[in-house]
Amino acid sequence: MKAYTVSQLALRNGQDREEIWIAFEGRIYDVTGSKLWRNGKHYEHWAGQDLTAELADAPHSSKVFAKFEVVGVLSR
Repeated sequence: MKAYTVSQLALRNGQDREEIWIAFEGRIYDVTGSKLWRNGKHYEHWAGQDLTAELADAPHSSKVFAKFEVVGVLSR
């Protein structure tokens, strides 16, 4: 699986490119097709970044990521 840097992930924010990606627990998910991620924003969360630490504030569990395609892994 392809590895992406934090900088490369940041470009997939729905503004700089059409792709809308987010990272969670080291995996990068493509949420481009989700109606909940229009323009790269989902409530107070922004695409193009690692959302692992923010999940504690979410009203759902990590199981929500199962419906999205993993497109890579986050390299540090």
